[in-house]
Amino acid sequence: MASKKGQQFDPVANLHEIEEKFEMFQILNEEGEIVNESANLDLSDEELVELMSRMVFTRILDQRSISLNRQGRLGFYAPTAGQEASQIASHYALEKEDYILPGYRDVPQIVWHGLPLWKAFLWSRGHFVGGQVPEGVNILAPQIIIGAQYVQTAGVALGMQKRGKKAVAVTYTGDGGSSQGDFYEGINFAGAFKSPAIFIVQNNQYAISTPRELQTAASTIAQKGIAAGLPSIQVDGMDPLAVYVATRDARKRAVAGEGPSLIETICYRYGPHTMAGDDPTRYRTSDTDSKWEKKDPIVRFRKYLTEKGLWSEEKEAEVIEKAKEEIKAAIKKADEAPKQKVTDLINIMNEEMPANLKEQYEIYAQKESK
Repeated sequence: MASKKGQQFDPVANLHEIEEKFEMFQILNEEGEIVNESANLDLSDEELVELMSRMVFTRILDQRSISLNRQGRLGFYAPTAGQEASQIASHYALEKEDYILPGYRDVPQIVWHGLPLWKAFLWSRGHFVGGQVPEGVNILAPQIIIGAQYVQTAGVALGMQKRGKKAVAVTYTGDGGSSQGDFYEGINFAGAFKSPAIFIVQNNQYAISTPRELQTAASTIAQKGIAAGLPSIQVDGMDPLAVYVATRDARKRAVAGEGPSLIETICYRYGPHTMAGDDPTRYRTSDTDSKWEKKDPIVRFRKYLTEKGLWSEEKEAEVIEKAKEEIKAAIKKADEAPKQKVTDLINIMNEEMPANLKEQYEIYAQKESK
């Protein structure tokens, strides 16, 4: 905002003017009604049903994973219920050749991208086989270090750019991850080189127990992308259609050589931050939970598809039953994996084993033979 001659520039007013431009993009409201007719939605009826099926499957996967964790049959697990639109609808806009660099809550996306579910279960257990990605599945294992995947994504995107690939590198983090230095470094690097990356911030309102408003003075996380020169948008993350369109358009720009984008999805996780002892009742109220449950992405999408004659209770029951069967088979296969040994880890760590590891290898080999 340029100041007129003779008038003093007001940086505070300039800040407010920028922040007011970040209106949340929405297509489907909480009642399952289209409220943005101008949005170019290119999904067929069959694709809409498939997207809903994946979201329902993912909700069941979350419920079952929580149960398995409580039974001691899984290790680390970060619940996903409430974020299905943000996760699955964004992935639905991607292509097989695209590369996903997930955070630890983003296991559903990499499963739908091709990682066998039984391997995802092994990854949760800390088994090295869970990190052995099949050939042709373009993912990295979920990143535990918060925000580190943003710097990695900038590098992967630059590599694709150098090789002339018409594909994108996509990453996710939460609102807490946007407070990390890696977040700024990643978007700045990708923006400077106009690399084909999509940076998604799933703003689920809390970084563990820290509310979003205590992490940053910025009124939106999306506006931080503007500072790095990235087209940035804030999206209703409980609206699968809006998330899909925003991601689809970001991908189109990236493969056309127009550089990276940042997408902030406004969403909510119903469960704890992880199953490792977090208690959300200590920092969230039941009123807050109830408010967000009314925005549920599956409920609103169900209303929309049912009104169009594309969904029914019978169809949803079929998807749920299929999900339960596939999850049961996957955990059985994970249970059948050989018990992990220290010598296994040493063997796969280096192409040529250094002297210090050779010594340790012999020690553990003797212990494991007893």
